[in-house]
Amino acid sequence: MKNISRIVRQINPAYYLVYTSTILSTVIGYYLTMNRDSVPNVKSELSVTLSSLIIMYMLISIPASLAIFHRNLKKWREIEDEFLKCKKYIAGAKLRLLAIGLSLVASVIGHFILYAGTSNMTMIGCAGIAAVALFFCKPSLARVANELDIEDTEED
Repeated sequence: MKNISRIVRQINPAYYLVYTSTILSTVIGYYLTMNRDSVPNVKSELSVTLSSLIIMYMLISIPASLAIFHRNLKKWREIEDEFLKCKKYIAGAKLRLLAIGLSLVASVIGHFILYAGTSNMTMIGCAGIAAVALFFCKPSLARVANELDIEDTEED
């Protein structure tokens, strides 16, 4: 159990850092745009380009990071050395969280830059999709044990 809990303890800070960054960007974005007198032009070339880039990143990064992690997980299960297996799993899990978390934070920032004061909810929808994807990546003892097919050991 110590190996699995050690893995979860090493991945959890990255998981919660993404949500903390999201909350921070929401608060900062709100305070920066709450006194804005003019409403941004959502039809401008900059707005369309920026929102398209964020949406494309989200649509590519979430499935790609999940698929790449799953493909690598099959390889990691075959590794005999427990330390190396755990090290690769931790690095892969953190990269997956970073890719999905960047989509979440970018969507929140994009909302405040592009659409604050309008009724356009495109970026909020993107943030919701990324948050759900991130929720499914939450590390837990059962998930790590199941994904790596490792026995609960008391050695560390």
